[in-house]
Amino acid sequence: MGFLLPIIFGVFLVFTATPPSLSQLPPTITAPAPAPIPPSELCNGIFLSYRFKLGRKIPPNETTDQPYRFESVLTVLNNGREELKEWRVFVGFRHREILISAANALIVNGTELPALVGNGTILGGYPVSDLKTAIQTAGDLKQMTAKIELVGTQFMVTPPEIPMPSNISLVNDGWLCPEPTPPTPLSKREITTCCKRDPTIKVNTTLITDKFLPRQPGDLTIMYDVVRAYDQNYLAEVTMENHNPLGRLDHWELSFDWKRDEFIQKMQGAYPTVVDATKCIFGPQSKIYTGLDFADVLTCERRPVIVDLPPTKAEDPTLGKIPSCCRNGTILPRVMDPSKSASVFTMQVSKMPPDFNRSALFPPQNWRIKGTLNPDYSCGPPVRVSPTFYPDPSGMPTNKSSFASWQIVCNITNVKTETPKCCVSFSAFFNDSIIPCNTCACGCVSETRRTCSAESPPLLIPPDALLLPFENRTSLTVAWNALKHKTIPNPMPCGDNCGVSINWHMASDYRGGWTARITIFNWGGIDFPDWFLAVQMKKPAIRGFEKAYSFNASLLSVDGGVNNTIFMEGLPGLEYLVAERDELDPKKNLRVPGKQQSVIQFSKKLTPGINVAERDGFPAKVIFNGEECLLPDVLPLASGGRRNGFITVLSYIIAIFAAAFMI
Repeated sequence: MGFLLPIIFGVFLVFTATPPSLSQLPPTITAPAPAPIPPSELCNGIFLSYRFKLGRKIPPNETTDQPYRFESVLTVLNNGREELKEWRVFVGFRHREILISAANALIVNGTELPALVGNGTILGGYPVSDLKTAIQTAGDLKQMTAKIELVGTQFMVTPPEIPMPSNISLVNDGWLCPEPTPPTPLSKREITTCCKRDPTIKVNTTLITDKFLPRQPGDLTIMYDVVRAYDQNYLAEVTMENHNPLGRLDHWELSFDWKRDEFIQKMQGAYPTVVDATKCIFGPQSKIYTGLDFADVLTCERRPVIVDLPPTKAEDPTLGKIPSCCRNGTILPRVMDPSKSASVFTMQVSKMPPDFNRSALFPPQNWRIKGTLNPDYSCGPPVRVSPTFYPDPSGMPTNKSSFASWQIVCNITNVKTETPKCCVSFSAFFNDSIIPCNTCACGCVSETRRTCSAESPPLLIPPDALLLPFENRTSLTVAWNALKHKTIPNPMPCGDNCGVSINWHMASDYRGGWTARITIFNWGGIDFPDWFLAVQMKKPAIRGFEKAYSFNASLLSVDGGVNNTIFMEGLPGLEYLVAERDELDPKKNLRVPGKQQSVIQFSKKLTPGINVAERDGFPAKVIFNGEECLLPDVLPLASGGRRNGFITVLSYIIAIFAAAFMI
């Protein structure tokens, strides 16, 4: 073995002396690229994100209109220096989405789920609606963040395409949001944006901001004040105030949603339309309130409908005795009577666990209010505001504070969700035909459409037909149009179906001025006490208004305009517009509408060059009791002037007899 040692040693020297090849070198270790910074950490304001989680096809299987389920998450993160109170985020849905559920949020306008949101919707936090800052919470993301799990249905966006909204933005006052970052190839499922304070608005940048938001203006405001609080129940006072000079409610109906199994035990100043405790007896309430006699409970409806009481109950010690209650649901504009511009009632609300604590107070959500012939209102969510102060009931010169107060702001909607409830007809001294209300102006039911045409324009009518119900005008209408050589369609046009119609008649036009006669007809079954009528004219015409002879009339500034509306109401003793009633003569077998009428006088001193016979002499908008009435599509023509009186009447009588045989 000795001779092998030199050989082995020599081989070792050869290998150790030869440098290693590149393939024998160890791989170079490069430092990993830094992880991208999340967009939320780059935002020093309110960070918003919408992330699509998943979607799948759902029945029915239709190639032309296939529905798909979607699940997504909306995130609102407060990275700013001030607390975000009552956050509200707009999500620009655009695929005919139907929102089925939204965990920890509600639709701000009070729409119940499921809801059609294909044109976008605004979501607000519930039950937690305020987001604190990192400074206030030492960076506690639970108090800084709201995560909204959204589930819904969308149409025709087939995978792998992703149904993303067009936009997300914070709609709280004083915030500006840039266009959201579009989905990228690496992140097709998420859009984000960072909203910051509008630099033109000065904000208190202290670390701990005011406890309550300021009260907001609106057409109608509702205050929900807790005036007494106990462990298991509380007493709330609800106050509705009208702030719009043309807003009004008749026979108001107020509804809202209980979200925590509450129920109403007692009420004063108002009453539910349904008195029923069945849902409590068969629900969780009966297991908690074992000793309560539910026969004394007013309502356990999740969404009760509340109505006002009649004046006869105003002094009732059990149901009434509440200031500003018991007016049959009438809330007037302040310009008519400030003392009747509000309505108040109280209710005793019983709570459920885990809210058995005096400080656990949650107002109902999704508020709605409507009247019989009034504008449509859209109400926002309850917003916590500073406590309301009341005069001390003991008579002491002090004010008593509510325990907690929420404000609900309701505004008249510009987009009509329902058909109109009143309409206008036009006539003039230079044309002996009346242009009636539009066909189906206030809607047509399907049964009616089978016997008349809902698409045909209305036929001209003679003046005396205005006093007749539509169903009794047929012979007069046919005779009149035959006299005028007008084609009579078959089937004939449907009626307007309006409970209230208004005729605007241009009565005269002379060198120094002109007059119009306005007549209000009530064809419905409801009387209208303290009615009002508002007419908006073209600017030149409104400056010439002088007076109304049989109405109490004045100029009113509306929507920032300067005296751009004629506001009219009944004179003392004439404030009541009665409902339709039977003719005094039973042989005629006719219904007679309630009616109010007045002549309005205009001067031409301030309106030189006004063309009364054209559009200048007719209203641009007519509002009855807050409801905008539908105007005709055409105006009376001066070319349709009157004929010789005797010839017209004789021809008219002959045409009536001819029409009677035709019908």
